[in-house]
Amino acid sequence: GGPTVLEHLETVPVSHDLAHCHARLPVQYVIRPQTAAHPDYRGYAGQIAAGTFRVGERVTVLPSGRTSTIAGIDLLGTPVDVAWTPQSVTVLLEDDLDVSRGDLIVPSDDAPATTQDVTATVCHVADLPLTVGHRVLLKHTTRTVKAIVREIPSRLNLADLSPHPDPGRLVANDIGRVRIRTAEPLALDDYQDSRRTGSFLLIDPADGTTLTAGMAGAAFPSERTGAADSDDSGWDF
Repeated sequence: GGPTVLEHLETVPVSHDLAHCHARLPVQYVIRPQTAAHPDYRGYAGQIAAGTFRVGERVTVLPSGRTSTIAGIDLLGTPVDVAWTPQSVTVLLEDDLDVSRGDLIVPSDDAPATTQDVTATVCHVADLPLTVGHRVLLKHTTRTVKAIVREIPSRLNLADLSPHPDPGRLVANDIGRVRIRTAEPLALDDYQDSRRTGSFLLIDPADGTTLTAGMAGAAFPSERTGAADSDDSGWDF
């Protein structure tokens, strides 16, 4: 008596309200015109990945951990008091901090922990298999760092959604769990909390080919309890 499966899939809501997620601003560009009209202007430009920022708010710059206060926000050249996702803005800070492309500006009372050890669910999309020891580039928002695949604990069996332990590698279209070590610290959110700052790409450093799409932490909400919750494979189905 209801719609067909295809009709339902085409109409089911898939929106994700980023405005109410943890506030995150990946720095894409540092603006320093150094003109007579703006001799001391130093702004940090980028698209707000999630949440809302306000003038006067205390913020932290990651991965350095240095803090300051938002002195101003420019939106299309016009000062505003509040900005939210997905607006592209320029943020000015009260303190002269060393901030560059790839840094992440976050509220000081809601700063994610930085880490060099990333556990994630990934979908491998390249013909070249992903193997333990594989050296890659990890791109997270505007930051790209060197990384190495340390472990592939499990691969998802698509027939029954059960984990296949220690597969050794992931081939094209495989979904699996991986543990990655990065050369520099990253500030990742769990994918289930923020799709923009919880996702990343693994890239072939030789030719720039995208190898794998990743979702940090617990990618999916747990749908059952019991043995599956204590399974070290990390699957949350």
